[in-house]
Amino acid sequence: MEKRALILSGGWSGHDPEGLTRRFRGILEGEGCAVTVEKSPDCFAERTFLEHFDLLVPVWSYCGTLLPDESAVNLADAVGAGLGIAGCHGSMCDAFRESVLWQFLTGAQWVAHPGKPFVHCTPVNGSTEEMFFRKYRVRIRDAASPITAGLHDFEVFTEQYYLHVDPAVQVLADAVFSAAEDAGAPYIGAEDIVMPVAYTRRWGRGRVFYSSIGHSDAVFDASPEALALMRSGLLWAMR
Repeated sequence: MEKRALILSGGWSGHDPEGLTRRFRGILEGEGCAVTVEKSPDCFAERTFLEHFDLLVPVWSYCGTLLPDESAVNLADAVGAGLGIAGCHGSMCDAFRESVLWQFLTGAQWVAHPGKPFVHCTPVNGSTEEMFFRKYRVRIRDAASPITAGLHDFEVFTEQYYLHVDPAVQVLADAVFSAAEDAGAPYIGAEDIVMPVAYTRRWGRGRVFYSSIGHSDAVFDASPEALALMRSGLLWAMR
């Protein structure tokens, strides 16, 4: 039977929702999956609509849009029944900041993308690449997972996400916030901080995959390892 995927595409334009949607749609259609693209989270309002799909790919960064509690419950119930979720960066774990259930379901919430100098939030007018992009090393921590098969540690140049993470997730890859490099930042003390970069979790019968890499589609052009990780995560999460 043909698999069906739902991509929620939109939100804050700074995270390149159009480019990421094209990328993920191409991956999924290349695997023989039928893809539906919705432009509003209103599509979560009907549980019966969600039941038609095997995978949800959120490409929706925070833009002030609220996720009603009823819609969040519909989605959580659909995932519990087997709908998978796979996404990246702010397009998943900073989509609906006010929804505690969304954060619980997806496993983490973005709280900062430290850089030099450290600021508490993204300036309205300013280059995030200049302020927040940095080179860091992604360390594969679960080489036994089918998602990380064949992957080794690699470097990326992009935003490094500081997340609040559910301790129940299974960490696939992580990275370090260096006490030396980030000395003086309010979030760090004398010791390095190890932060998950990619993880999975279970929610009932549903599978959840997340990678914090994916500020824009260009990041995947620059890092074949990050693209391979994302592609495998999409396919793993599908019902």
